[in-house]
Amino acid sequence: MKDKSAILTGGLVLIALGILIFLQKTTTFGFDRSWPIFLIVIGGGILIKRLGDLGGWIIAAVGVGFFLLRNGHLHLGELSAYVLPLSLILVGAGMVWKHIR
Repeated sequence: MKDKSAILTGGLVLIALGILIFLQKTTTFGFDRSWPIFLIVIGGGILIKRLGDLGGWIIAAVGVGFFLLRNGHLHLGELSAYVLPLSLILVGAGMVWKHIR
């Protein structure tokens, strides 16, 4: 089972890489602004395998945060205002999810 999840995540990363290269060549959305998508894809691959994996949620959340920072949609001061509450929500949701299962 482990090999299948590694193949899934690897396939997702290759698809993301192809899309990012395509965007680099055809638009102004360069790799310097889009690299956090890799973190989001890796986190998503982990979550597809096991939704309750806290590591997958953290990797995906860090990817979203970096993506928003790199593309000017969020400033560091604004991000710090959301990190603590979002972290508490995610950890609490993970604890509740494990208790329910």
